[in-house]
Amino acid sequence: MNAGHAPGERRPGGALEAEVLGILQSTPQALTPGEVLQRLSDDLSYSTVVTVLSRMFDKGLLKRGKQGRAYAYAPVADTHGLTARRMRQVLDSGSDRESVLARFVEDLSPQDEQLLRQLLGGLPDQE
Repeated sequence: MNAGHAPGERRPGGALEAEVLGILQSTPQALTPGEVLQRLSDDLSYSTVVTVLSRMFDKGLLKRGKQGRAYAYAPVADTHGLTARRMRQVLDSGSDRESVLARFVEDLSPQDEQLLRQLLGGLPDQE
């Protein structure tokens, strides 16, 4: 799973997290840091993997549960769910939600706007 960088070369920002997330999403069960380390192609230390997993947990990307003396980690959602979660976090960080949503819809392609209308039309009204 080497991402195309030389040994000892620093990865681009977020590349290790993306690689770890890909590993976790490709398996049906939660993995311990040692199991994640075995699946990574690079010569990383156990503590580096633990740090990455802990930071991803703190960001809300992973859930964890005790497995023996270690934690086992799993993604909180699939790829699409994580993307939707990030979109929601960005929306929540703005001060004028209505303006942000309006601008978002204005910037959609006609096909995406039609898709959004179809999706919203299939949702029950919230009262």
